[in-house]
Amino acid sequence: MALIVIGLIVFFASFGLGRAEEPLKRFSGTIRSIGLAIAAVGVLTSCIIQIDAGQIGVKKLFGQVQKDVLSSGLHLINPLLEIERLDVKTQNYTMSGMHDEGTKTGDDAIRVLTADGLEVTIDLSVLYRVVTNDAPMLLQETGSDYEDKIVRPITRTRIRDNAVYYDAVALYSTKRDEFQQRIFKSIEADFKKRGLMLENLLVRNITLPLSVKATIEQKINAEQDAQKMQFVLQKERQEAERKRVEAQGIADYQRIISESLTDRQLQYESIKAQLEIAKSQNAKVIIMGKSNSPIILDSKTQ
Repeated sequence: MALIVIGLIVFFASFGLGRAEEPLKRFSGTIRSIGLAIAAVGVLTSCIIQIDAGQIGVKKLFGQVQKDVLSSGLHLINPLLEIERLDVKTQNYTMSGMHDEGTKTGDDAIRVLTADGLEVTIDLSVLYRVVTNDAPMLLQETGSDYEDKIVRPITRTRIRDNAVYYDAVALYSTKRDEFQQRIFKSIEADFKKRGLMLENLLVRNITLPLSVKATIEQKINAEQDAQKMQFVLQKERQEAERKRVEAQGIADYQRIISESLTDRQLQYESIKAQLEIAKSQNAKVIIMGKSNSPIILDSKTQ
């Protein structure tokens, strides 16, 4: 557009030179041709526009937004149109308590009050993109700064609105997934009305007050101690059961032996044992038998 304006200025200025005196008058035709060439180049460049991959072009004519959009690639358009490019790729808006980790510098975490009146700090990432067909509406009603006007305020508000239905500990542990799904649905509906699509909502971190964290740690330690004691008791019970089974086995063995041994068997085993003793190098004299005429065994040689 700028080249067209410059070319027209040069073209009309050449007529003024045509009424001037020599030698300027002789350059009027050349300047007129230059002005037409500049205007032609301006028209050509304004008629051809390239939209990069992952972008769309929203057309505006004298400030009025057109409903149709330009997809990525080369397009031949009206040179009077103004094209505003919008990114339709997935975008990430992070609000974090860590410095230089979020979209905004510094502590940008969301502080909310829970149902039990405690303040919880939430780090969150919002994954979203611009809906192609709704881009003209988004640009006309909100503008290109939709992150600051829609994404950030709506997300923070909906999180605060929904956090009041949960206790701090439940929000941190058992109800975390439920809370994430709940805020996703509410934010998704708001985004859709404004021409944005919410793709994912990531609750990155939930920080509890120090007093609550200390209470949770004490509870966890107590539960671990209780589990440890249960393990010790179970081990002792198993050991007691092992000893009982062992004692029962010994008793059963002794009963079986006592019932199966006879006097003849005992006498035979006694003779075998004393004979083995007599063969020993340390044995001297062995007296066997329980009658008046015992058997005497001497292992020494004469």
